[in-house]
Amino acid sequence: MDAIRCVIVGVGGQGNLLASRLLGEAAVSAGVDVVVSEIHGMAQRGGVVESTVVLGDITSPIVSDGEADILVGFEPLETLRTLKKCSPDTTIITNTAPLPPFTVAIGQGEYPPVDMILEKLKDKVKEVMAFDGNKLAEKSGNPLSLNMVMLGALIGSGKIPISADLMKKTIEQETKRVFLESNLRAFDLGFNAVKG
Repeated sequence: MDAIRCVIVGVGGQGNLLASRLLGEAAVSAGVDVVVSEIHGMAQRGGVVESTVVLGDITSPIVSDGEADILVGFEPLETLRTLKKCSPDTTIITNTAPLPPFTVAIGQGEYPPVDMILEKLKDKVKEVMAFDGNKLAEKSGNPLSLNMVMLGALIGSGKIPISADLMKKTIEQETKRVFLESNLRAFDLGFNAVKG
């Protein structure tokens, strides 16, 4: 299988690392070669968290500038900051709900309008799938399930060779029982957000 390079980016606490780990485990279950890597940065302080999931015939987890086939953004400004990883053939799946950085909160910066962010993304890549993932997470009954929403959207996009059933089975096996019902609901909401 040709390599599919997926970059997942977000802010500390949004569940990026769990989503990439689950994606990697589902790929292994599907018999797809996979390499997963993560960069934590200052995640515990609300900083950027980036992970890569590379599927197919490849051994390195590194996704250089211009190499990402898919960019999944849990936060719109972080999606924009990671745009350099994309090419004109990239598909971007992004949450549109902002989580402004600390500098904005204390008045030392300004958060750009989300519409402007989306326009910049659309100018640079083949396809942008954008929706309010936070609203869908709340609808699932667990506002902390954004990662499951975004994972559902990634699978729903049809851009990677992992079925919804296999991904849900992995979620069932690898996440806490107390969150299972809301995680599966969140996954379905994200899946349908890009299917509809």
